[in-house]
Amino acid sequence: MKKGLQYCLALIFLLALASCKKDFLQRDTGVPIDIDKLFSDPRLAAGFGDNSYTFLVKDYARMNAYRGTTGQFSDEAISNNGEGGVSSINTGQFMLITASDVVAIYRTMYEGIRNTNVMLENMDRVPWTTDYNPQYIRGEQLFLRAFLYFELMKRFGGVVLLDKAQTVKESGADLKRSTYQETLDFIIRDLDKALSLLPADWSAANYGRATTGAVLALKARALLHAASPLHNPSSEAAKWKKATDAAKAVMDLNKYSLEPNYEDVLTQPSSNEYILMHIKGPIGFSGMMVDFIAPPSYGGLRNLISVTQNHVDLYEMKNGKPITDISSGYNPQQPYVNRDPRFYHNVIYNDQLWQGRKVETYNGGRDYVATSPSYTRTSYYVKRLWPEVLKAGSTNTAILNFLYFRYAEVLLNYAEALNESDGPTTEVYNAVKLVRERAGMPALPSGLNKNQMRDRIRNERAVEFAFEEMRWWDILRWEKGVELVAQTLNGMSITKSGTNFTYKVVPLASNFQKVFEDYMHLYPIPRDQMLNSPEALVQNPGW
Repeated sequence: MKKGLQYCLALIFLLALASCKKDFLQRDTGVPIDIDKLFSDPRLAAGFGDNSYTFLVKDYARMNAYRGTTGQFSDEAISNNGEGGVSSINTGQFMLITASDVVAIYRTMYEGIRNTNVMLENMDRVPWTTDYNPQYIRGEQLFLRAFLYFELMKRFGGVVLLDKAQTVKESGADLKRSTYQETLDFIIRDLDKALSLLPADWSAANYGRATTGAVLALKARALLHAASPLHNPSSEAAKWKKATDAAKAVMDLNKYSLEPNYEDVLTQPSSNEYILMHIKGPIGFSGMMVDFIAPPSYGGLRNLISVTQNHVDLYEMKNGKPITDISSGYNPQQPYVNRDPRFYHNVIYNDQLWQGRKVETYNGGRDYVATSPSYTRTSYYVKRLWPEVLKAGSTNTAILNFLYFRYAEVLLNYAEALNESDGPTTEVYNAVKLVRERAGMPALPSGLNKNQMRDRIRNERAVEFAFEEMRWWDILRWEKGVELVAQTLNGMSITKSGTNFTYKVVPLASNFQKVFEDYMHLYPIPRDQMLNSPEALVQNPGW
């Protein structure tokens, strides 16, 4: 393939899904393309295949355009203004139409699956030229179909499986849900086929396309999900072993390594740590930055995401000890001194130097207005998603990547799965050590038992992947929602006297506390889907 992904994505063809005629596809609204014409032109056909990428989740902040993240579903952060896509989850009302991560995702993933199926069914009709490699295109479609199904599986469990595009007549038929295991098996089969078709690397112009590394990384993530408590309540060692082996397969490629500096993980045009990323151009101080991240005191319109004290408390001291350890050296009146270096890259806190001045999130400070939802509700802002060069009045731009898979996840997936199957072996310690060393943290203490190592790995994931679309899904697969989401969520109250500060951890107001019941570890099938197929679809328990 000579044409880059960014160019090909300009050739997007929208499917007229439920309303399209059998032999027509939609190019622009009201402009049908005959399917025979489409697949008689390799350029158009390849562009149609590239359209499958566009259905993937591709932003950290994506509820209501860019005003909500899954981190706000969890113990990581809160929504300052109760944005609908977040508050519907926070209040346990997953069935509301505003719950876009339930309703819109279900629809979008199936639209993408249909796109892959149409492409796969018509691959052999295309008179491919030497500009295109149909083997790679087929492999991409299989990978993307597996990825789209994984997005459904991690939310809903077993879902309706389609391996071909439905006709209008078929789309009206009641289709039964497959089991979780059947859905997993379908995903793994697609990935195994894709593995034999895709290259290990693409040319620079095609950076961002699926590779064998991406296939193996998704397989490792899917098998880890299947081995986790939500779907493996008896903790069968064989399931953990499959997850271990899948992660080890990525490691054994000897292709990936950690970015030298943790602070650069999301901001590089390319990196040996990146296994698959969504390609997008540099961003400026607009959109999400001004209407979600930055408060008015830093030139934004409003800040709508506040980091919880619960998340801040997960960062160990620089000596590697949790702040709850009385020998750690933690001082509640100097709470931000000598913490895990990742804290300083992920969170903006009081008295930190930021964009040329000290942050003032104390009571009466310019960056904390108790009566305004446009400022932090917890005394913290998100630094991880706010490159410092992006500021009011500046034309600076910065890269902020959306990463699907990076090598640190593979290492921690491997450590988690191996610990569950074999206990805290040397290999478990070594995998975690690599991630911690890169961050500037010491290795975990020797002599941990399996349960202790599990806790440390889970904490490591919370810190390493802060605000990266990871925490919520970890909580669900661990079945820890009641414990972690419904716990009392706290902020920090700060008062200033002269040059000194007094810090006090305080519970957030009731409207920032979250509802979570045990049955919520699986999303409900959207109400409209249940109404359309009442004889076939079975709702998840509790809903």
